[in-house]
Amino acid sequence: MDLLEIIHPDAVRCAQSVGSKKRLFQDLSAMAAQVYGMDCDGVVAALMERENLGPTGVGRGVALPHARLENLDRIVGCFIKLDRPIDFDAVDRQPVDLVFALFAPLNSGVEHLKALALVSRTLRDSDVCMKLRNNESASTLLAILQEGPSSVAA
Repeated sequence: MDLLEIIHPDAVRCAQSVGSKKRLFQDLSAMAAQVYGMDCDGVVAALMERENLGPTGVGRGVALPHARLENLDRIVGCFIKLDRPIDFDAVDRQPVDLVFALFAPLNSGVEHLKALALVSRTLRDSDVCMKLRNNESASTLLAILQEGPSSVAA
C-alpha cells in the first residue's frame, strides 16, 4: 500500500485558515464530500466521535484524525496544510499545522491500521514535514507526501 492508493490529488489543500478543531473537521468533511462523495455531516460526526476517545494530534505539529464510516468501499484520505497552527490537544501540546485525515470502511480491520501506520511513518519524518511546511502548491505537497520518508541504507 502506498499513499497514491489512498489520496486523490484534489484531496490536498494548503494555506487553509481555520480557528478550531471543529472548523477543521468541517473543512475536511467538505473536502471528503466533494472529492469522494462522502456524507459531510456523517464525516464530521465520525471525526468528532473518534476525537472524543482521545486526541489524534501525534506531536511536532502533526494530526492524524481518522474514522471508520458506512458506505465507504476503500480507504481514502485528505491532507490540509494550515497557514496558522491550531490547538489540537496534541500529545506534546504543540499546535498543529499538518493534518492528514484518514477514512476507512467499517469493516476495514487490518487495512485501516496499515494505512494509519503508513501515514504516521510518512509524517513522522522531519524532512518530509519540513518540505511540506516550506511549499505552498497542492501538487507539490502531494508529490512530497507520495515520495514519503527518505530511506537510508545501512
